[in-house]
Amino acid sequence: MADDQREQMLNWAPGTVTLEDIHGSNVLLFPTPSDDPDDPLNWTKARKTLNYTLVSLFVLFTFVELDIGFTAWGPMETELGFTVDQLNAGTAINYGGLAVGCFFLLPLARKYGRRPIYIFASALQLAASVWNAKVYTFGDYIGAMLISGLGGAISEIIVQMTVADLFFVHQHATMNGLFVLFQSVGAFLGPVASGYVVESQGWRWTWWWCVIFFAVILLCVIFLFKESKFLPVLDAQEVIPDVHPSGVQESEYSRKHKGRSSSVDKKDATQSVERCATLQPRREPKTYLQRMALFTPSDEAIWPHVWQPVVILFTFPAVTYTALTYGSTLCWFAVMTSLQATYMLLPPYNFTSVGIGLMNVAPFIGSLLGFPISGYLSDKSILWLSKRNNGIYEPEMRLWLSLPIIALGPGSILMFGLGLAYGAHWVVLAVGYGIFGFVLSCSGGISLSYLMDCYQDIVGDTLVGVVFMRNVFSVIVLFTLTPWVNGMGMQNLHILIAVVAFFIYSIPIPLLLWGKRARIATASIYRKMAESQSDNRAV
Repeated sequence: MADDQREQMLNWAPGTVTLEDIHGSNVLLFPTPSDDPDDPLNWTKARKTLNYTLVSLFVLFTFVELDIGFTAWGPMETELGFTVDQLNAGTAINYGGLAVGCFFLLPLARKYGRRPIYIFASALQLAASVWNAKVYTFGDYIGAMLISGLGGAISEIIVQMTVADLFFVHQHATMNGLFVLFQSVGAFLGPVASGYVVESQGWRWTWWWCVIFFAVILLCVIFLFKESKFLPVLDAQEVIPDVHPSGVQESEYSRKHKGRSSSVDKKDATQSVERCATLQPRREPKTYLQRMALFTPSDEAIWPHVWQPVVILFTFPAVTYTALTYGSTLCWFAVMTSLQATYMLLPPYNFTSVGIGLMNVAPFIGSLLGFPISGYLSDKSILWLSKRNNGIYEPEMRLWLSLPIIALGPGSILMFGLGLAYGAHWVVLAVGYGIFGFVLSCSGGISLSYLMDCYQDIVGDTLVGVVFMRNVFSVIVLFTLTPWVNGMGMQNLHILIAVVAFFIYSIPIPLLLWGKRARIATASIYRKMAESQSDNRAV
């Protein structure tokens, strides 16, 4: 018996779960929900919707604040005497704050809960917006951009932690797709609005509007956002998930009650859903004041969450893939944004701040078209593929939808870059920019969902490495962009970027072939890290 258990452990692949009941139309819920009414997985749809809406608005206005500055570059050069290199340096410092901030804020979010970190980050971005609105010197500009980056750091980490807190595996892609959609609304439509604000009210009012928005967000988070960190209170007996020889986790309830299920919310359920074993006895739900407590402390240490992300980044192939894909895609977006804000002010385009802002409508439309693919279709496809795989779900099943990006990503970069190099009509640039928005939406949503499904219990630590890599890319590129363009030329710059993008977007091919083997090979490291988490569910 001991030998059988050892063999099962050696074959266990994190993320491989029984998701479909092949004897019926049931979806097996994973992670396992408890009987505790305060378990976020058991929250009503209204409570989940409220929390996730607040999170989404936080993301939206964070990316508004991070991306509207480009539309004000022309007036800032005229009024403050800043050069393009100085403006790029400020943006690079902003990305540096995003990279560094996650190392400080994630451990605190794990130790004390999500709620205090959302409040702190909202307040910090409110302060940064005030400072940006009152910039007069280059030192002011650098300081405001650094604080803005530090405040926005959690927007790409704690959101995925909240998704893991509230939703099941077969809902992850839809929720991550919504995250990328709100991110795109802020990043793409924010500059459209700010372009008009710059023309009608002056560039400083772009930041005063951010002050107003973040003041509202801060109040909403304080009074409406409920803590989603859940600390299971286990019964006297330790609950250990069964690990099958095939490497599939399955709850005790599933083994004993195959084919029996309870129903989901009748309003939107078309299939029955099998609920899994409970982790703890039922108790009375918390009061409003208890749910709105500022801190939800746990006993886990802070320091491991400072160094673990670096180890994870270079140990788990799924994390490395997501870091390269998500990081490089947002880096190329930063390059496109910077170049259009600099060169489309000049002949033959002669765009105003409004024109620079309106160029962002194209990638927004692209990201809007990509959302159903990276979200709803991704979640539906894994249910269908799991059904064909005897009910067993493998996270690599999500990667099939990312294969068209291998061609679309480099193609869109070349269309935008070569068009800019040869002075093509602005419509050509807009089409390339729009296709890249589609790529951003699909690649971001799919890679993040794949990562979450592989390593559910250490998602915060995995995303620190991903976000750090993404922002380090952007810092390096933006600091060197002007001499890079001058030295290599606009055409060769984009050809090089397209070649790099092709190889990065091709990584899903080896993962489809050997991804599960990689998860099995790193399972023992994952288990050790997951067991140290106070709120782990899957291990």
